Amino acid sequence: MGRSIKVVIGIVAAVAVLGVGGSWIYINLIKEDAPEELSLDDADTTTDTSDGTDATTSTADESAPDGSTERGLDGTWAVTSDGTEVGYRVKEILFGQDTEGVGRTSEVTGSLTLAGTSVTEATFTVDMASVTSDESRRDSAFRGDVMNTAEFPEATFELTAPIELGSLPDPDVEISATATGRLTLRGETKEIELPLQAKLDGDRISVLGNYEVVFEEWGIPNPSRGPVTTEDRGTLEILLSFERS
Repeated sequence: MGRSIKVVIGIVAAVAVLGVGGSWIYINLIKEDAPEELSLDDADTTTDTSDGTDATTSTADESAPDGSTERGLDGTWAVTSDGTEVGYRVKEILFGQDTEGVGRTSEVTGSLTLAGTSVTEATFTVDMASVTSDESRRDSAFRGDVMNTAEFPEATFELTAPIELGSLPDPDVEISATATGRLTLRGETKEIELPLQAKLDGDRISVLGNYEVVFEEWGIPNPSRGPVTTEDRGTLEILLSFERS
């Protein structure tokens, strides 16, 4: 083997080693860990009052005209930015090293309506251009080719069938339900079933949901760029905090 060929092979091998080694150092020693998956605890609004009592007195306990106590949850509840986060989680691979890309925003509007033990209406809208992660280049790709926020600035969900709870939840007790509705991402609308967990926390209702999005099914270009490749799907993470309107 000629000397020049050996030199070329050596350079290629060195670049490969530096690429793999450099990515390992970046992912394991430099890059901050991706945020943990959202949970209902992230929307916890419990605070202490100056007299030492728990400030989570709930609208769930209100006096009826006859003096008895009844559950007072009926009405419309609006999304509040405090405790609300919506975003994505995507597995990324950099030179064979696994990591995760996570982007989120609190720029979310919406509401739900409760009547008795049913959620009769619910909708939320996400400002997609406000979704950010820990990497500006990822954010630029997300707003550009991936989600094209200039043309499709919002993602929305609208409930199409009531959610029957069976009974009203006790304060701080998590319940599970499934929301059937229309999800719109990048201009594509589909009817989906969204598994949810919810909790009555003081004067707020917190709702958590995760939905797997297969990029091709929604017309979303695969986010892979250069040495970074991604899976063909990601998770839509939803944490909504509602206050009575």
